[in-house]
Amino acid sequence: MKLQNFDSVSFLREYWQKRPLFIKNPWLEWSNPLAPEELAGLACEEGVEARLISENVQGQASHWSMQHGPFDETVFPQLGNERWTLLVQAVDQYVPQVHALIAPFRFIPDWRIDDVMVSFAADQGGVGPHFDNYDVFLIQGAGKRKWQIGDVCDNDAPLKPHDDLRQLAEFQPANEWICEAGDILYIPPGISHNGVAIGDDCMTYSIGFRAPSRSDLLTHFCDFLLDNMEDDVRYADPDLNQQSNAGEIDSAAIEKLHMMITESLSDRDRFAQWFGRYSTEPKYGDLPNADDTAISPQKIAQHITNKTVFSRNISSRFSYVEHMDGNASLFVDGHCIKCDGDEAVLARQICREHIYSFDAKLANSRASLELLAKLVCLGSLVLSEA
Repeated sequence: MKLQNFDSVSFLREYWQKRPLFIKNPWLEWSNPLAPEELAGLACEEGVEARLISENVQGQASHWSMQHGPFDETVFPQLGNERWTLLVQAVDQYVPQVHALIAPFRFIPDWRIDDVMVSFAADQGGVGPHFDNYDVFLIQGAGKRKWQIGDVCDNDAPLKPHDDLRQLAEFQPANEWICEAGDILYIPPGISHNGVAIGDDCMTYSIGFRAPSRSDLLTHFCDFLLDNMEDDVRYADPDLNQQSNAGEIDSAAIEKLHMMITESLSDRDRFAQWFGRYSTEPKYGDLPNADDTAISPQKIAQHITNKTVFSRNISSRFSYVEHMDGNASLFVDGHCIKCDGDEAVLARQICREHIYSFDAKLANSRASLELLAKLVCLGSLVLSEA
């Protein structure tokens, strides 16, 4: 799946995190990858994050409600023909055809991609004017949706009173587009927007991107440091001099105390090792294909000789960090694997591609075979006969 006549370099320079962009059906041949009935079925399953948002219009006033899944299948026939939306999160982790929508946007680093949320809306259905703190590509899968784009917002923007929905109290559209099947609308962080379905069977695929906040990074990194602290160093001052005022915390004490805190926080290599694990952790717990049964390097070599196809588990996250010595740390689903030599070359290939048919000479590298065996055991790589 590829975007036609789309210049990713120009896009990054002129639009990414700068201004919205409407892209008229850039696909060679667009086909909606998911039926509404399949989406509704997912929303009924345990462990799948789903929401149902409804608008009740009475005169000039709108009353909004939101329910969380999983839903009973009897709910949907009762909803009527207008002003409701079903949203299902991380559908890419369950449906390979939806996961394939991410591939054309991999000019953005993998660690930045979050998931694909899919929405189905009845006529005039939407979620109200709002803004997101992250970038999003909105792909119209089927039907039509009117998108209105407004001003830049921040967390001080006034919101309507609602426990679950963050709808803007004030919204003035400046631009408007009608998205039809295959059209894409890119919206940068902080840009207010409002999407409303036109007619029945409106399906939209939202490719969202991670934008970790400083507070999130500090919280999780500090938790990691505390959990992995080998020696809890205590303050000491063997060079203490008598002070003129015992009530003062002098500059020397502040400097030592501050250093006790910042030494670990400023360790860039340790931060990289933590962030690689943190950013590749599975979104919803353990991988469905994880297997505690070990597979031998010899068996992996046999699979390579037999031209077995290796592919990523669609729920897996892969990234790597390059080291100064040419080696690499491979991060897979929250695990860190140190790679050197042949392993490092293989790690880069695994992070670059999604489906692999390895050259037979790889079967001669014990280290590479052990790496592949570990990834298969973790459930991060899946084997299938060619």
